[in-house]
Amino acid sequence: MGQVVGRLQGKQWRQKQVRKISDKVFDRIKSQSGTVNLTFEDLYIAILLVYNDINKKLPGPHFDPPSKERVREMITDCDLNLDGEIDHEEFVKFIQQLTAETLIAVSQGLIVSLVVAPTVAMATKRATEGVPGVGKVVQRLPNSVYASLVTIAVVFIQQSIQESD
Repeated sequence: MGQVVGRLQGKQWRQKQVRKISDKVFDRIKSQSGTVNLTFEDLYIAILLVYNDINKKLPGPHFDPPSKERVREMITDCDLNLDGEIDHEEFVKFIQQLTAETLIAVSQGLIVSLVVAPTVAMATKRATEGVPGVGKVVQRLPNSVYASLVTIAVVFIQQSIQESD
């Protein structure tokens, strides 16, 4: 339940999650390469890892990482000290810029899952009252249980659609 409440906090929650992912990936690449800053190749590998984590950990559709050309275009905006490498804070800023559009789509998927699905559940529960056999079973379920079941079904359907794309 705490995660749901956290997710409803919106932008701050998403930024915090992206920051955690960015920090973890930066530290991983830094320790593997043995350098303090990221070269272009290290940066691109880090971006792939960040997108992989975002796709695994945040609700919503699957997102493709940017092309190398797009990263080359953006790197000049984020390399503040103009040394040709990206330090930790530059990396975090870079990832925040890169994922801004991604997080908007995540929010839309989350709204559907957490707001629309329970509303639809209550409407379908009322609609099944007159259906022989099914109506009595559905009416015996508490509203919270029925809404949760329908919400889980909606999330499952969203994930199935994403996997088929």
